[in-house]
Amino acid sequence: MQADSITAALPEMLAALGETAVMLLITVPIAVLAAIPVGVLLWASRPGGLRPAPRLHQVVNAVVNLVRSFPFLILLIAMIPVTRLIVGTSVGTVAVTVPLCVNAIAYLSRFVEQNLLQIDPGVIEAAQAMGASKLRTIWSVLLVEARPALAGSITIMVVSFISYSAIAGLVGGGGIGDFAIRHGYYRYETGVMIAAVVVMIVLVQLIQLTGTLTARRLDKRL
Repeated sequence: MQADSITAALPEMLAALGETAVMLLITVPIAVLAAIPVGVLLWASRPGGLRPAPRLHQVVNAVVNLVRSFPFLILLIAMIPVTRLIVGTSVGTVAVTVPLCVNAIAYLSRFVEQNLLQIDPGVIEAAQAMGASKLRTIWSVLLVEARPALAGSITIMVVSFISYSAIAGLVGGGGIGDFAIRHGYYRYETGVMIAAVVVMIVLVQLIQLTGTLTARRLDKRL
């Protein structure tokens, strides 16, 4: 009986997996492209940073903290007008990527800042002693040294945001997490829910393995 239920739900499960993939393929590149500059700005503008700007740092820091303090469910609902303005609708897989991107940028930018703080200041001082500009120091030294840590942080973000697909169902976003809840909680199809959870576990393990291998390749010490 359970096997029949799983077989019947397989097309819907694959569609849900595709929706999760769409969310990640839209959210992750946008988050990385936006969060790295924000994280660099937080690092550079902090007291004792490469280019201290206390007021700017306070503003950016406050905005990042504000976004990160919102539970994703509340952020999802609060951003409905903005989402509708950007994509023309507040319902669907593409619509849910708007609050996902906002949350991911704040989430990852804090990781980026912490990754940069872990870099040996002597490396930066050596680059500047050789005449490198501040922009050159950031691009050619700072971000290069931080690549393994950045790869690890991006992996953590991707794994964390897979779980948000369960909340995405509230606005018709779909996703494998929403699929598991609908079948396991609303329809009492335990076998289907377990199958969906297994798919999520496999997906997370693949992403984690890819991220770990990427970080090792980028680490010059290994």
